[in-house]
Amino acid sequence: MIQTVDFFTPIVDEPYMFGQIAAANSLSDVWAMGGEPAVALNIVGFPNCLDPAILGDILAGGADKVKEAGAVLVGGHSVQDDEPKYGLCVSGFAHPDRIFKNYGCRPGDVLVLTKQIGSGVVNTAIKADMASPEAIREAQQVMASLNKKGKQAVEKYDVSACTDITGFGLLGHCVEMASASDVTFEINVKDIAYLTDAIAYAKMGLIPAGAYKNRGYSIGKVETGSVEEHYLDLLYDPQTSGGLLISVAEEDLKPMLQNFETVKMDTAVSVIGRVSPKSDKLIRLF
Repeated sequence: MIQTVDFFTPIVDEPYMFGQIAAANSLSDVWAMGGEPAVALNIVGFPNCLDPAILGDILAGGADKVKEAGAVLVGGHSVQDDEPKYGLCVSGFAHPDRIFKNYGCRPGDVLVLTKQIGSGVVNTAIKADMASPEAIREAQQVMASLNKKGKQAVEKYDVSACTDITGFGLLGHCVEMASASDVTFEINVKDIAYLTDAIAYAKMGLIPAGAYKNRGYSIGKVETGSVEEHYLDLLYDPQTSGGLLISVAEEDLKPMLQNFETVKMDTAVSVIGRVSPKSDKLIRLF
């Protein structure tokens, strides 16, 4: 049994979309561990000064994502709060012999990422009224996309480790996984899929505060080489409902990529690097 809980404050203005994103984020940990969600409970904080219809739209968005996940929503709990908050407590199941761990990467493995990154930067641009309609649409679609297809596309292959990319940013989660596996990740920065206009916004300095906190935590463990500053900002950018980071045997890469096409992923899949024997740094960027 896999038990997980997550909830947060609105990151978009539209209540239904907020409900979808929060639910997709809450469900993600189950797939990241190789399981399938079965039962979910709502967690709600809501101010009494707002129209209850707004809460109804948030809950509808969450309920639709739970249904899409193949799970059952069985109730929940709400409290009065000064700021809206929403998420899920989720129970799922995985076969004990097929659980994905966030450690165990082997030298020679390749690293695959199942969603574009840059949601924190794009959301910062949205708050500044500087984001394009195309960037807004893609960011919301990616954040609301379930990791269900990604997990199901890779489960029959030799996955040595897996995690989902969330608030610590891509590099934060890479540092965590590489450290626990006693290896070094070699990451090709320009092979990573980025959200529409995220690179441009990063160049403009539209960086969320969380990215600087993430950088302060792990920068000493990363060899940045000649990588440009805006790329570093994106690699440390805290993600909301990010994709799966998968370490897999190289011989399984080609059929796995074909399987991503077969399941018709809603997001961009990228091969971002490989696993090497441990060196003086946990991460090397190129």
